[in-house]
Amino acid sequence: MGIVRSEPQEEGCKMRGIRLPWLCLALALGACKVGPDYVQPEVDLNDDWHAAVEAEMSQDEPDIERWWESLEDSTLTELIRRAELANLDLRIGVARVAEARALRGIAQGDLYPNLVLDGAYSYTQISENSPLGQTIVGSGGEVEPAESWETRASSFWEIDLFGRIRRRSEAATAQFEATIEDYRDVLVSLYAEVALNYVDVRSLQARLGFARQNAQGQRESLELTRDRFESGLTSALDVAQAEQNLAQTESTIPTLESGLNAALNRLAVLLGSQPGALHDRLMTDGGVVPDVPPDVLSGVPADILRRRPDVRRAERQLAAQTALIGVATADLYPTVSITGFVEAVAGTFSGMFEGGSIGWGIVPGFRWDLFQGGKIRNNIRAEEARTDQALYAYQLTILVALQEVENALVNYDRELLRRDRLQEAVDASQRAVDLVRTQYISGLTNFQNLLDTQRSLFQQQDLLATSEGQVVQTLIVLNRALGGGWSFEPEAPDRMSGSQNTTGTESDPETRSPSQGNDNEGLER
Repeated sequence: MGIVRSEPQEEGCKMRGIRLPWLCLALALGACKVGPDYVQPEVDLNDDWHAAVEAEMSQDEPDIERWWESLEDSTLTELIRRAELANLDLRIGVARVAEARALRGIAQGDLYPNLVLDGAYSYTQISENSPLGQTIVGSGGEVEPAESWETRASSFWEIDLFGRIRRRSEAATAQFEATIEDYRDVLVSLYAEVALNYVDVRSLQARLGFARQNAQGQRESLELTRDRFESGLTSALDVAQAEQNLAQTESTIPTLESGLNAALNRLAVLLGSQPGALHDRLMTDGGVVPDVPPDVLSGVPADILRRRPDVRRAERQLAAQTALIGVATADLYPTVSITGFVEAVAGTFSGMFEGGSIGWGIVPGFRWDLFQGGKIRNNIRAEEARTDQALYAYQLTILVALQEVENALVNYDRELLRRDRLQEAVDASQRAVDLVRTQYISGLTNFQNLLDTQRSLFQQQDLLATSEGQVVQTLIVLNRALGGGWSFEPEAPDRMSGSQNTTGTESDPETRSPSQGNDNEGLER
């Protein structure tokens, strides 16, 4: 980076007779920053999904800020609201943002002079038996107590001639923004996890309902078979087979109940509550698996790059690492500083304010590491290598994001098709059970056919209940892959009050220089 030199003005470089032309030059060059200026890398992506399923979906920009509302389930909306207020991972994220904000303030504080004020008071009574006391007494004097009052204000200011401090501030600002994206990533994952576990609960409840319903039907078949056996119309084999069929169906109920209990406990922990806190609430409201909306908006890669917090975090980490190259490069150049002090020393408190008690000094200086055995150059190379790593990580994050969306689109479409086929299978199995039962009572078929159709009905109903939950869950995963669940807001999460539903940096990072921030924070102690 070139340095523009300017000739200092005569009057501006005098300080009580002391000429400081090089100091004026340093101040004039204060805007210079060594090292590369960060430019967000361009990513060449195909805006068309390879999956043919996208042709069946809307191509409008997805409205995914509050995607769960499209499921029209008031209980789910309530649980998400409770999670965003009480989830402990989210609170950890807020604390990390506050930490990053403070670290940015520390880095920005180095741009300003530091000022230290200290003082001392001493009261001394010299012993008459001491050598000094004996000398005073021997000369006819009297040993008097001595007082001393002293106060001193000192200041140190490193002039950021080559941008070392400002590059460090850029890195801290970008890292602060990356921490906000970490919080947003937790937010996106939290909403998805709450919804996924809620759908798990509803799906397991539906499966339990089918299991108990089939067990009741098979229990009635067992009673029918026993009556026919007692009437001599069938054999004991039919009774044994009916008992085995009922016991097999009933054996699935404890497993489903265990799964339901685990899902309820996971959901409670996500809401910052103790396990078991949601059992009464969700076991008695008779809820069902939410219906998916008729239209699903797929979005395009550009939307992913704009919204996904992990992509935005990787980009901010790349910006922070790029700034650290400038910090390392600045070590090749001298550092310029000004040290000054004003002090007052007197034998009495009032005497400190007299002109003869006041002294001052100013000490401009510089330091230049001329030889470090190659350490500075190698440190620059190390920062450049770390920047390459951050760039590759950013590119990989984008590819993973595209992969997740592509997979979610296909999974959603295929699961919809599977659910529809399973619904047809359940309908057909139900008709078969009704027909075979009538034929068995009429003596037109054997009991084995009734057993087979009952088993098939239970299996198809269980698969259907599972698939209905998976359809909703694949839609939830799609919204998570698109980065849904937050919006740009003027406040960062550690500055928000009340609900933490939406967060944002102090201004949109896409429209702000990485080094931009609240410089007034640097004036604080």
